[in-house]
Amino acid sequence: MNTVYYLKSCDTCQKILKSLPENHGLQLHDIKQAPLTEVEVDKLKSLAGSYEALFSRKAQLYKSLGLKDQNLSEEDYRRYLLEHYTFLSRPVFVIDGKIFIGNQAAIVQKAIEALE
Repeated sequence: MNTVYYLKSCDTCQKILKSLPENHGLQLHDIKQAPLTEVEVDKLKSLAGSYEALFSRKAQLYKSLGLKDQNLSEEDYRRYLLEHYTFLSRPVFVIDGKIFIGNQAAIVQKAIEALE
C-alpha cells in the first residue's frame, strides 16, 4: 500500500498533504501517534539505500544530544530513527515501491507525479 509517513503537528507536512491530488489513495501514517517499527524502518532503508538517507539533521535533538559532533554509523542512525520520531526526515512517501524523502519542492513534485 502507498503510504506517507508524516508528523500531524508539522505545518510543512500539512501544507504538502493539502497539495496532493484529491483522491491520492495514500495511507497516512502519523509517526508521533504510531512510531515506526523495526520492520518499517528496515523497509524504508531498503528503499532509500541507507538509514542515513532517512535521518534528519534538522531535528533539535540532533544538536542538543551533540550528534553533529559524532561520527554516526548506520546502526546509530537506525537506533535514533527507532528511538524518536523527530529523527525521520519528513515527509516520506512510499509510492509503488519508490521512496521520496523530505520536503524539498522537487522531491514533493516527483511524489505528486508518481501519484498521478
